[in-house]
Formats: sequence, structure tokens, C-alpha cells
Amino acid sequence: MRRSGFWVVIAFVMCGAMGMAQGNIVAPPVPQGNAPQSSATVTTAPAPMLLWPGGAPGAQGSADEDKPTLTVYLPASNPTRTAVVIAPGGGYQHLSMVHEGSEVAAWLNARGVAAFVLKYRLGMKYHNPIELEDAQRAIRTVRARAADYGVAPDHIGMWGFSAGGHLTASAGTHFDAGDTASPDAIEQQSSRPDFLILAYPVITLEAPYVHKGSRLYLLGQTPEQAEVDALSAELHVTAQTPPTFLFSTTDDRTVPVLNSVMFYEALVKAGVPAEMHIFQHGGHGSGLAPTNPQLSPWTEMLIKWMRERGYAAVSDAK
Repeated sequence: MRRSGFWVVIAFVMCGAMGMAQGNIVAPPVPQGNAPQSSATVTTAPAPMLLWPGGAPGAQGSADEDKPTLTVYLPASNPTRTAVVIAPGGGYQHLSMVHEGSEVAAWLNARGVAAFVLKYRLGMKYHNPIELEDAQRAIRTVRARAADYGVAPDHIGMWGFSAGGHLTASAGTHFDAGDTASPDAIEQQSSRPDFLILAYPVITLEAPYVHKGSRLYLLGQTPEQAEVDALSAELHVTAQTPPTFLFSTTDDRTVPVLNSVMFYEALVKAGVPAEMHIFQHGGHGSGLAPTNPQLSPWTEMLIKWMRERGYAAVSDAK
């Protein structure tokens, strides 16, 4: 795999600049537990819904871990009719459903954006392509039911953290237009997200910048090189990859910052609109970082980007 000195230049410039700036839908009941731990108020928080009510393809059982779901959070108003599917991180072995899930949904709702928290299947029980299929199904589901949720079918983004960022980048580089011959109305929909938000994402599964745990749980002990290449998102960026916002930190010792830089470079080369903010300090797994004075500005940079692209209203509850 080709490596370029361009990354070093981008990393230096971005780190310096940003571091200084420091069928019919029936509404289910409100879920018990897993409520957003945020100052923002979630107007509607229905119980998780199964992505495949009749059983997920490839399911190896009937336990909760075998059932991918979406939890829907709808704001009081949604002027831009935007939706975001949220993929929490956890190295493909667990999911940070509050810190990188319901809290993020509350943040979006407070800014007039609908949110859909994805619970996808995990290793070592499940490997590729199961996780990607769960993500694609989530996007198709929101698009198929856009009118029910008050969102526009061309305003459906995806936001991923860490390994969830890898899943999000994969969804943004491996998508299809849907199967118009399918008897399932959801499967007839495109799986392409309209925009991507990547927070300290895993991107490559290639050494030396791979997060080994994510690769292990996604691909197993001895993956074929072709599968490693296929799931290294930086190798699959095209002009059709959605516009992307990236956030990371230079001193991330869990997922090397060059993961973000590689994806940003690929986006720029492909002519895809992209914005990247790299902070010097902050480590890994900060989430929204509301109490971290070094990192908390990143979400203001994000909402500015969303507003500029028409994915959030200029004035909102925050």
C-alpha cells in the first residue's frame, strides 16, 4: 500500500492550525433505561426497533446480541429535515451506547436534527460483512421511512466514533442504489449516506496504522489480504464518497491520527468536499467532550459545517 509524505505535511499543518485554535409505522413506547445523559431534551425516544423484524440475515441465535436495532430520537422541530444514523464505537467488541450514542442523539435533537442510534452486531461472534450489512440496513430503513420521521431522503448522514467511524467510512465507500426488484421496500432504497461525520475514526486495516483490536474483531484471527484491503476505507474513496467532516487528536495512542489524515488525503484527491480538525491533545474516546476545554470547540466546528451544507438550521435550541 502506497504511503506518502503528503500525510506528514497535512498532519503538521492541521495540528498546528487547529491546535492553536483549540409497512406503516406505529410509534413504539418510550424505552426504559439508556436515556440520554445530556442537558439537551429529547422530545421523542421510542424503544429500539429491530432492523429485520423477521430475524437478521446471518443471525447465529436469538439473543439480544443477535438482533441489530435502531433507536429513534426525534427533535421538537427539524427545519432542514436532516437525519443522522449514529454508530457508537467500541472496537467491534462492545458499544458505547450512551457516551457515543444517546448523548450524541440528544445533542443533535437540541439542534433540530433527527438521530438514529445503531446497535450493530459484534465480533468475535460476527465478522465482516455482517456489521456493514447492519449499517446499510439502518440507512435504508431511515430512507424508506423518511416521511414518517419528517426527514428528507437526501438528508441522511452517518456519524461514527472510533470503530463506529470505521463502519461509517465503510458505509460511505461501499454502498449501492438498492434492489428495485426486492419485495422488501427497505431493500429497494439506496444505502449511501448523504454525508459522513468521523470522530477519531479507525480507517485503515493495514499496518502500521491499524487498530489491531478492531481488525481482529471485525475480520478474525487470520484475514485474507484481499479482505484487509477491501475494508481499508482510504483505498476506496471516489468522487461519489459523501462529503465528510473529520475530528481527531494528535496524541491519540489508541487509533493513530494518521487514520484520519489518510482518509482526508483520499477525499481531497477524489475532489470530495472535506473538512478536518486535528487537536494537539485529547487522547481517544472523548465523545462530544463538553467538559474538556481543549476539545469542546470541536462540536461547534461541526455544527457550523452542518449549517453551511444545509444539514442544520442557522438558529436552534442551543
